Amino acid sequence: MFPRILENRIREKIGGGKAIVLVGARQVGKTTLIRSILKGIDFLFLDADDPTIRSMLTNPNTEQIRTILSDNKIVFIDEAQRISGIGLTLKIITDQFKDVQLFVSGSSSFDLGNALNEPLTGRKWEYELFPISWEEYENKIGFIKSEQQLENRLLYGFYPEVINNQGKERETLNSLVNSYLYRDILAFSDIRKPEVLEKLLQALALQMGSEVNYNELSQIVGINKVTVQKYIEILEKGYIVFKLNSFSRNLRNEIKQNRKIYFYDNGIRNMIIGNFNPLELRVDKGALWENFLVSERKKQNHYKDTFSKMYFWRTKQQQEIDFVEESNGQIFGFEFKWNSKKSIFPQKFIETYNAETFLINKENFRDFVKL
Repeated sequence: MFPRILENRIREKIGGGKAIVLVGARQVGKTTLIRSILKGIDFLFLDADDPTIRSMLTNPNTEQIRTILSDNKIVFIDEAQRISGIGLTLKIITDQFKDVQLFVSGSSSFDLGNALNEPLTGRKWEYELFPISWEEYENKIGFIKSEQQLENRLLYGFYPEVINNQGKERETLNSLVNSYLYRDILAFSDIRKPEVLEKLLQALALQMGSEVNYNELSQIVGINKVTVQKYIEILEKGYIVFKLNSFSRNLRNEIKQNRKIYFYDNGIRNMIIGNFNPLELRVDKGALWENFLVSERKKQNHYKDTFSKMYFWRTKQQQEIDFVEESNGQIFGFEFKWNSKKSIFPQKFIETYNAETFLINKENFRDFVKL
């Protein structure tokens, strides 16, 4: 098991009178993390993948819940999004059984987010878990081994099962994509044409790290712009992709409405396009490097509550900066290069926003991905 950054943060909340909710894609280690936190402690485990458990927890009354909980003071409900009306059930537990510490995990933010937000307002601590972060990876295997594995991680990503099955990465990723990711997305959304979803994912994978145009995507995939937007929102809720919006404050010629789309995990992206060629043979090496850095930064900003906002910057004259971060009123610009030690930043950006700028390459990237 990889020790997770969130573990201590979650431990601090135990006994605070609120439910502890952990969400994220399937197979990122949610159940493993909660079990690690509860190691050596007696607790009631309720797995909502089990139809009997689902039935028991679907709209029970207070006395039925009392019977289910029995004398247990710690309760862990896994895959909670599969239970109809789970939000109200959890509300009853937190309100009526004050001495019970509730742990809840969910594989997506589709129905779980909708079901929990209103009933559990003020009654929960919620955390998102992503694939293994570089910091967690390096802490586990050490500096030298992680350095040796950098190119593999750019190709195969950071899902725990992938890391733990060296030599079987493609097979494991294929199973993740087909058995879990697609299944969850189709199960918790009203997408009726899986082939359209697959085509959209391939288009996004091929444009990873580039600005995307919804009109262009609609022509490629063969669906209208509104449906493209809806499908991308579903992919975001499924923890497959996330967006960066363009940074714009003062300059007239700044691009204001565009967005870039990144994947949470390089391995998932490469599986979608079926390309695991070595880096030296790839034309998308720069995109893989950028996706790795931005996704790692997103993990760090989330896990460590930096409250930083993430963007990219470009003008109509094609001046651009790969990544812009706004933190405590200060603007920082970053350029990502795999090998290069030189990068030219637009002076207009630096002067207008009093910005600090940094080049991130494979020699100094640890300072960027380990806050």
